[in-house]
Amino acid sequence: MALQQEQDSFYLSEEEYLTTEIHSDVKREYIDGRIYAMAGAGYNHNCISANILGEFRNHLKGTPCATFMADIKVRMGKDYVYPDVLVDCSKMAGDDVFSTSPVIIVEVLSRSTRKTDTTTKLLRYINLPSLQEYVLIEQDIVSVQVLRRNKHWLSEYYFLGDAVTFESIGLTLNVEDIYDRVDNRDMNEFRQEKG
Repeated sequence: MALQQEQDSFYLSEEEYLTTEIHSDVKREYIDGRIYAMAGAGYNHNCISANILGEFRNHLKGTPCATFMADIKVRMGKDYVYPDVLVDCSKMAGDDVFSTSPVIIVEVLSRSTRKTDTTTKLLRYINLPSLQEYVLIEQDIVSVQVLRRNKHWLSEYYFLGDAVTFESIGLTLNVEDIYDRVDNRDMNEFRQEKG
């Protein structure tokens, strides 16, 4: 989802953010005391997020782990963000509105979020003690980047024809399944070649 800073120099306390977020009609992230409104996402972004959500949810059925898409915040110290998809294996209650212990976080990149997702959020996410994998998925081209705690957060890239293993939940997905129904040049050429 696209980020848009509400005011260039407007700061809120953490308490003010949490109080106003409950009544806000717009989802807003809170980073370094600043508020960022979350704009809506397009077709490709939603396809990728839904594909990941569906595969994760089906795989994790009957386990303590739960998969969430876009409406559960992650709390990182005094910052609160909405990842596109996350998996949390802790016991969450019915009135919980944020996760403090995700094991996988997925962000679908766009022009407006790429810088934040690959810098600001990356640095915060990898400092979450529970996080095992951070996944960055391009929507305009086929490219899946996975950073893993057990590999010292070094990037591994996956493309069409590759399979991605999400080690923390024991699931392997073909890259083309992550991009099912996505309308970009790479996927359109791939579908034409297949048939």
